[in-house]
Amino acid sequence: MARADIGLIGLAVMGENLVLNMESKGFTVAVFNRTVDKVDRFVAGRGAGKKFIGCHSIEELCASLERPRKVMLLVKAGVAVDSFIDRIIPHLEAGDIIIDGGNSHFPDTIRRTKHVESKGLLFVGTGVSGGEEGALLGPSIMPGGSAAAWESVKPIFQKIAAHTDAGEPCCEWVGADGAGHFVKMVHNGIEYGDMQMICEAYHMMKTGLGLSNEEMHEVFRDWNEGELDSYLIEITRDILGYKSASGEAVIDQILDTAGQKGTGKWTAVSALDCGQPLTLIGEAVFARCLSALKDERVAASKVLSGPAATFDGDRAAMIEDLRLALYASKIVSYAQGYQLMRAAAGEHGWRLNYGEIALMWRGGCIIRSVFLGKIKEAFDADPNLVNLLLDPFFKNAVENAQASWRRVVMKSAELGIPMPATGAALAYFDGYRCERLPANLLQAQRDYFGAHTYERLDSPRGEFFHTNWTGRGGDTASSAYVV
Repeated sequence: MARADIGLIGLAVMGENLVLNMESKGFTVAVFNRTVDKVDRFVAGRGAGKKFIGCHSIEELCASLERPRKVMLLVKAGVAVDSFIDRIIPHLEAGDIIIDGGNSHFPDTIRRTKHVESKGLLFVGTGVSGGEEGALLGPSIMPGGSAAAWESVKPIFQKIAAHTDAGEPCCEWVGADGAGHFVKMVHNGIEYGDMQMICEAYHMMKTGLGLSNEEMHEVFRDWNEGELDSYLIEITRDILGYKSASGEAVIDQILDTAGQKGTGKWTAVSALDCGQPLTLIGEAVFARCLSALKDERVAASKVLSGPAATFDGDRAAMIEDLRLALYASKIVSYAQGYQLMRAAAGEHGWRLNYGEIALMWRGGCIIRSVFLGKIKEAFDADPNLVNLLLDPFFKNAVENAQASWRRVVMKSAELGIPMPATGAALAYFDGYRCERLPANLLQAQRDYFGAHTYERLDSPRGEFFHTNWTGRGGDTASSAYVV
């Protein structure tokens, strides 16, 4: 009996396309789905005549695999993953590998790695990005978990992954336990930010400058041939140029309320837990939340008024300002994302290779862009780079763009067009480059009402003081909570 190189559970859109990718690269794949008749339909349909072993039970799937057995899950994150892990474990032996390829939250992956390893097995939690097309043609793959599993899954993962123009696979080992899913989470957070900033530029062009869909289609086409060349700019170009068979501009018929699956929120919450100022991604998440209040916004629009100003300047110049503002904001988004990864690596003991992470994002994934090559170069030149804004290339890029960036944020405020992510990016840049922030007053306020103490400019860091501001307080100070 022929045995499979890997088994996959979950034949939804991602799973089905990923196994077709695996088979096309020469691997034999055993497949199983909770709804068993879906297995038969797949094997008789898109999988007909190909190297698939259709299985009607987990026991049958595990029995059909070469050792060490590799069982990959592509099921809904949460309880379903734990349920399948517990059902799979009895059918495996020491050294066999369970792989979670879904959008799991990294703390769950940390817990699952410990649990599976306690049974003598190995666990891999891997981010897979690229959507339906990426899964079929080559996604970005971000694996972490049991390091001993990497040599067994590496030949499959690196063969099915996207590759750069230089032939490098967009897949490399990320780190222990939840590191792979953490990096995928940050990827998704950056994706939230990129999408929101593109939408803000679209809003300014449409509402502020009065551009038609056809004109905006041309703008995004031009942008995609320069520094902003990326998958998200490319698909925005295509969306704005798309018309239905009846000639309808589909973009104008889509309800303006955005959905989300939680990974952007996880990124923002992780940033708060780590004490990192992920302001841009946070605003992108909140912008989706605000969009969801459609009925409230419609009612508010009839009550609340804004400025009556209209744009009367040079449209071409403002479009160029928008391009540079988007570019600078994008740099800030990645700078914040990498700050979060660095903080989490220190907290969890992960040894993350930041240049390799940029390489993994160069192809296959939703945030792929030429931009990422420069990030890899930055970390290759200085693996201990604290912030991307301090790299010479990115420092010069932001400084060259900042006059345009400021004009865009000012004009958006003048016209009453919300640009929360773009504005947050500029505020972060100004805050990060500011030698002295007003937090001294904030600390004085905290000490005044809560005796929370403060540090002094003329004393060593870590030495805390309390002032009896009213003369009525005592000398007792509050304990400090430091993120």
